[in-house]
Amino acid sequence: MTMLPIDSAHYRPSRLHDEDRVWGATNCYVDLWIELLNALGFDSTPALAFTLSVDFEGDQWQSFKFPLEDLRRLYGLDVAEMNTWREVAHHVDEQLAMGRFLIVEADSYFLPDTDRLSYRVEHVKTVIAPNMIDRDHQRLGYFHNTGYYELQGDDFVGIFERARNQPEVLPPYVELVKLDRIHHLDEDQLLDAVLGLVRVHLRRRPTTNPVRRFRQRLDRDIAWLRSDSLATFHLYSYATLRQLGSSAELAGSLCEWLTARGEPISEVASEFRELALGAKTAQFQLARLVSGRNIDVGPILERIEHQWDSTMRGLAGHYA
Repeated sequence: MTMLPIDSAHYRPSRLHDEDRVWGATNCYVDLWIELLNALGFDSTPALAFTLSVDFEGDQWQSFKFPLEDLRRLYGLDVAEMNTWREVAHHVDEQLAMGRFLIVEADSYFLPDTDRLSYRVEHVKTVIAPNMIDRDHQRLGYFHNTGYYELQGDDFVGIFERARNQPEVLPPYVELVKLDRIHHLDEDQLLDAVLGLVRVHLRRRPTTNPVRRFRQRLDRDIAWLRSDSLATFHLYSYATLRQLGSSAELAGSLCEWLTARGEPISEVASEFRELALGAKTAQFQLARLVSGRNIDVGPILERIEHQWDSTMRGLAGHYA
């Protein structure tokens, strides 16, 4: 059963995953939705207003996601949790036949697109959206991270059969994506809807500067980061600087989209990109610091802190 007539050899990813991006990936859920929307013929950029309310949660940056209400408002997509009362492969097959996608929690140990990362190396939770399934021949075409891929054989068994064959393995979390009311807003309608979401998420923006709070937390964390493993640093970096930088870059893309439609926020768009670049630089500097080098990360983080204030002030002046 196949939903969309695409194959992994010819699939063209969203421009939000172009090679010239500062952050090639954000987090698995956001990247998946960027590609799923792309395959459905949508630009996901108008739906990025949620990046304006991303916050630092005290020990990590918020793992930001497309709000389901925003997807419904802009594209007519209806997303809800699904009860997996049968084996997941059966649900995927049946729902694809009804013209619906499932977003399935999966183990990247069995996803060949993660080769040289976690594939057959370590068990890492992620999400995929199957587009093609052949249960008889154990083949699967799926969206994951920044593209569309295929797997088969033992990987198919690993993705779908372990929970059924091993009762101690819990079934995955699954979301159902219904396309019954999918719609394409015209340009004026889309702009009005996006501006409405910008105002909503600006009202939810952090009440104090999250970069400042992260900088204060990092001062306390440096000692144990330097004493712990490189693997710990990578987890820390992903949870903090990567989420900060990638969310800022997406916010900048939204501002560029708005600027192209006459909104006077080109300077804010540029500041968001500089913030994303600064977070990448800070990540490199932090890696050197925890490896024993005498690096002062403070100045770049202080600059990012001021840039966050400036971007929020600029947007609030127009939309809050």
